Amino acid sequence: MHEIIKIKYLTDDIEKLKYIDGVSDWIDLRSAADTEMKKGEFKLIPLGIAAQLPSGYEAHIVPRSSTFKNFGIIQTNHMGIIDESYCGDNDEWKFPAYALRDTVIHKNDRICQFRIMRHQPKIIFEQTDILGNKDRGGIGSTGI
Repeated sequence: MHEIIKIKYLTDDIEKLKYIDGVSDWIDLRSAADTEMKKGEFKLIPLGIAAQLPSGYEAHIVPRSSTFKNFGIIQTNHMGIIDESYCGDNDEWKFPAYALRDTVIHKNDRICQFRIMRHQPKIIFEQTDILGNKDRGGIGSTGI
């Protein structure tokens, strides 16, 4: 089964999105502008697209594994969520970046990636005094 995402490119200066079947189900996103950042600076880096996601889906945006090594930036919200209501002609996707060193990101550099996921199903919280499972030993208890 295939889902359709309508993409509006807000610039002709970046490569078109492409899905590399059999390699990964994440899709790279590129900087749509040359961006210079000083250490400690925050900027919203434009990604050059607006999109209409399928109903019932959201996009999860995260840095590429090489983003920090190559550019010295981190994503300030660690994972961005774009839901299907963010679909206007000018609802450009952006990457919220914080620079840990002086850096330059060039137009068309691959800085992040996304995938789409179905919305979480409706949940009911059932209060209990006992879960009845074996304790694992706390956070970080699975070894070094």
